[in-house]
Amino acid sequence: MDHSKAPVLEALRDYHRAGYVPFNAPGHKQGRGIDPRVLDVVGADVFKSDVIALNGLDDRLMRQGVLAEAQELMADAVGADHTFFSTCGSSLSVKSAMLAVAGPHEKLLVPRHVHKSVISGLIVSGVQPVWVRPRWDAGQHLTHPPGVREFQEACERDPEVKGALMVTPTDYGTCGDIRAVAEYCHEQGIPLIVDEAWGAHLPFHGDLPPWGMYAGADVCVTSVHKMGAAVEQSSVFHLQGDRVDPNVLKAREDLLGTTSPSSLVYAALDGWRRQMAEHGKELLSSALELVTSVRERLAGLGLTVLYDEFLGPDLADSADPFKVVLDLAPLGISGYQAADWLRAEQRVTVGLSDHRRIVAQFNHSDDEETAGTLVDALDALVKAAPSFEKPPAVQIPPPHEFELETAMLPRDAFFGPAEQVSVDEAPGRIAAEMITPYPPGAPGVLPGEVITRPILDYLRSGLKAGMELPDPADSKLESVRVVAKR
Repeated sequence: MDHSKAPVLEALRDYHRAGYVPFNAPGHKQGRGIDPRVLDVVGADVFKSDVIALNGLDDRLMRQGVLAEAQELMADAVGADHTFFSTCGSSLSVKSAMLAVAGPHEKLLVPRHVHKSVISGLIVSGVQPVWVRPRWDAGQHLTHPPGVREFQEACERDPEVKGALMVTPTDYGTCGDIRAVAEYCHEQGIPLIVDEAWGAHLPFHGDLPPWGMYAGADVCVTSVHKMGAAVEQSSVFHLQGDRVDPNVLKAREDLLGTTSPSSLVYAALDGWRRQMAEHGKELLSSALELVTSVRERLAGLGLTVLYDEFLGPDLADSADPFKVVLDLAPLGISGYQAADWLRAEQRVTVGLSDHRRIVAQFNHSDDEETAGTLVDALDALVKAAPSFEKPPAVQIPPPHEFELETAMLPRDAFFGPAEQVSVDEAPGRIAAEMITPYPPGAPGVLPGEVITRPILDYLRSGLKAGMELPDPADSKLESVRVVAKR
């Protein structure tokens, strides 16, 4: 296909040139109705390019096929048979994929370290999870994607599954062996969904970890706003083969998605695809050289830069070099402290922080100037670290304590009768809410699981140390929402 074309951007250009006067949504009417104080901050062009698709970018019956052509070009660029744009982020995309594979009370293989959006998909759909044990990295206190062995163990426990889901890369950039897992799933006659939200760039350079479509996955979900170059909420999901019906997948997306999608998202996705198809390898090659030099410079400052530590038997199969993971434990500070100090004192923000690490993500948007800013900021952090207060200890239990007993379907626990009980009364009760350290966004407790004292101690001590817990009803975690006793 001709990847010099960008159908959405071209339609938007033509809309501007034609001088249409809208008497339909959006109500700001090309920015005419926007408060000047808003325009002073975000600019008039944002609203000028916010055009409705129906009888805006395209005609009343979408006869010009603007969106359809843009999606076909995206599919061609990444080796998919079908591609669907999502303006509600990969949280919607992954739910759509799950609902296309399994329905209420049917079973799906799901690693326990998935993002909360997957758990939300289980709640919305009524699908019963068959938990797959992730690869626990006890030394680093994190998890890596499961391999064939872990999927096989779960499938043998409960073979009546309709499909499987895996998350790769993780927020730390660690990746699983998609090809091997896909081959195993297909031997069992089930499709594989890959939540590859952090992998938008992977199809465009051979020195990066495997891309799901090339590795045999049936459905791939990716967030272009994360490691690509698009506005927030820009997501796509890709399909290949005949194990998942494209009409069913589109119908599930229609069920969950907005009927008023943003042309800003469509335009950004369309333009990014064209850029990557034409120049992706060159841009990513330069970015790989840059991030390699950054790792060397950071190591020269005495910082612990993690990469090889993630790889090996029973660990990750590969890792994304664009995720620069720094272990700050040798400095005696937490990742929470570091992230807050970098923002306040250096005007530098990072994507992830936990009890001992921060993660700085690079991509083709970075250059020597941004890299130098990060290195200088981290040099200042190293020098300032001795003045930091000693961070509160986070009580991290051994891996088996994170594997809570599932007593009810997530959906039933979430929507059933519930009550709020004190944290002292919560152990032994069934959770009716998610409690999620964010980022990375994998719930420590999810609806239907039996709450334990060690997991509560972990979450409460994490909260005191700076952990973000966005979803419990009691943000101080002095009480917990649980399934009501009958």
